[in-house]
Amino acid sequence: MKAKPAARLAEGPVSRSIWSLMLPMMIGMVALLSYNVADTFFVGQLGTPELAAMSFTFPVGFIVGALSMGLGVGTSAVVARLFGSGDRDEIQRITAHAILLGVLVGALVLVAGLLTIEPVFRLLGADDETLPLIERYMRIYYWGGIFMVVPMIANSVLRASGDAIRPARIMTLAALFNIVLDPILIFGLFGMPRLELEGAALATVIANVGTLLAALGLVVFRERLVALDQLAPRLILDSWSRILHIALPSMTSSLVAPMTTAFITWQVAQFGTEAVAGFGMASRIEGLALLVLMSLSAAMTPFTGQNFGAGRLDRVREGMYFAWKISLLYGAGMALLLHVAAPGIAALFTDDEAAREAAVLHLRIVPLGYLALGVAMTVNGALNALGRPVAAMLVSLSRTLLVYAPLAWLLARFFGLPGVFIAAATASAVAGAVGLAWFLHVLRQHERDARAGQ
Repeated sequence: MKAKPAARLAEGPVSRSIWSLMLPMMIGMVALLSYNVADTFFVGQLGTPELAAMSFTFPVGFIVGALSMGLGVGTSAVVARLFGSGDRDEIQRITAHAILLGVLVGALVLVAGLLTIEPVFRLLGADDETLPLIERYMRIYYWGGIFMVVPMIANSVLRASGDAIRPARIMTLAALFNIVLDPILIFGLFGMPRLELEGAALATVIANVGTLLAALGLVVFRERLVALDQLAPRLILDSWSRILHIALPSMTSSLVAPMTTAFITWQVAQFGTEAVAGFGMASRIEGLALLVLMSLSAAMTPFTGQNFGAGRLDRVREGMYFAWKISLLYGAGMALLLHVAAPGIAALFTDDEAAREAAVLHLRIVPLGYLALGVAMTVNGALNALGRPVAAMLVSLSRTLLVYAPLAWLLARFFGLPGVFIAAATASAVAGAVGLAWFLHVLRQHERDARAGQ
């Protein structure tokens, strides 16, 4: 008889379980961010055309990242519940089929990407000077699709088991490897050929290959969480449907967010180029400020999934209350910090007075919604784990598509640029309230079902 896999997150203090996931996940997210930062820094030294070409590739990279993260979220939600229930055979089956799905998606990204480089980047605005540079980069980048998607899935399985430390180590080492390889391959150091843009792409692909090997080594050989004896088409389709049930709504939410940002940028542009510059600066600061809440949200998927699978709804409720306390305290603290520090932060980035004023407005108004935004983000991760991905998606869309975009358009007409930022804070408050009510409704339903089944 096989031993049941340990449901690490379904025992011990709730706070310790959540911190054990959250902190390593934050480190992993910082490592992921460093890829683009390092590539942009070194490519920028080649010249403005190369930097412009690199900038054109970011939207496509975001889409590939959204696909990878969506599959990771779907796999984590399904497998975490199985770890909670102790069904090792199902864990091995779902993991094997998830990796197979990752290979398939990576191959589709490769083929579709290589066939559509010119029309896609023409649509994004690339000209005759920039397009050849983009092609040089993307023809290598797309070959790394499999090496990006599959490690995301494998690391998600490890996190679903309650182990967030080893995936963080893998991502950190890969990021460091990428940073070391970038100048060597871009500028031809230590006798290597000078590859310039191709070097940046190749460094990323090589680093991702290392991530793939390390993650699969842990999942397949160390933890033995993959079984290759259940490859019947019926079983594969069943696994894929369970994963995609969670993954597709998650991908939708991820893809709608940049579309909303593009619309908001258009709204801000009506107030001048300086306003766009200030908005861009503040948005980048916001991305860093929200890392804590993003990692907390990601931690709630394996935590909620394991405890739900183990029948520990009391720990699900306790864990969410703990996460909300963190969200409220952190959100209030960050809003206060940014309010005080906004002028100094803006001055670090630009000498333009109008751009600084726009950045200060953003940093003093938008963070007022962080208290509620953290609640919405943690609810999103928990609802996915409870098998309610459409609810999670609607909580996200209630902020971006249903409130933020239309309200920004309306308030901009009455209050000018501050109206756009007031809309952002209001949208976060609405999403937090909607998420809170929806999660408690779903949890009460499960609690009633559990009592009825006793």
